[in-house]
Amino acid sequence: MKERLFSLAQLVALTRTPPQLLALAARTGCDGAGLRLLPSAPGGVHHPLMDDAPLLRETLAVLRDTGMRVFDLEVVRIGADFRLAHWQRFLAVGAQLQARHVLVAGDDPDEARLIEHFGALCDAARPFGLTADLEFMPWTAVSDLKTAARIVGAVGRDNAGLLIDALHFSRSSSTLDEVAALPPAWLHYVQVCDGAVPGPATVEGMIFDARCERLLPGEGAIALQALLARLPAGLPVSIEIPNEARARAMGHEAWAASCVQAARRVA
Repeated sequence: MKERLFSLAQLVALTRTPPQLLALAARTGCDGAGLRLLPSAPGGVHHPLMDDAPLLRETLAVLRDTGMRVFDLEVVRIGADFRLAHWQRFLAVGAQLQARHVLVAGDDPDEARLIEHFGALCDAARPFGLTADLEFMPWTAVSDLKTAARIVGAVGRDNAGLLIDALHFSRSSSTLDEVAALPPAWLHYVQVCDGAVPGPATVEGMIFDARCERLLPGEGAIALQALLARLPAGLPVSIEIPNEARARAMGHEAWAASCVQAARRVA
């Protein structure tokens, strides 16, 4: 069986710079990390390596010295005003980092236009060796697995992917049968965590929970092992378990170690 790779997601320690997060990933036994170069929402914490040459050099040095990998870069949001030229420097830096994947969020309610723009992003990412992985989230225009699969299928690019986050999966109308029916080539990695099922009743509550109060695998009611069993064997795992209160109380180092240990137990 293919050995599973583990990546520490930026949200576990959002304020850590890319070199700090990569070093933390190394100390906690991960194979790499995901880096947030762009905000998930206006004003959100991020680390714009595209505009900080010294920080980029430091990040590249840590990659060289630790043997860590950059698994994914966050986050490209495709809205109605999407302009491909805006993302060229982001993609070029991804190639410098030898990153594998770009996390994509779909915010455009016009599905035909979203498909067009997502396809253009895939085409632009290909020369840099990057996949573009569409993540469905209940509060976005791509709210469930069925919608994401329809879009990825319509785009038809060989580097177009579909990203499943266990929390969003559990809080959408998506099913395990839909997961099992996905073409394996669309799946490049999966995000794991745990949480209450059902989750918060409001969009605001779901967003806060997803960004600030996730649980360790085994602490909630998400059927993680059933989900992983329907995905390709050995699919890389992104450990995305932000919990601001517990990280403050324990310290980010101890919290990250707990996240990695819990993820390895279920995956």
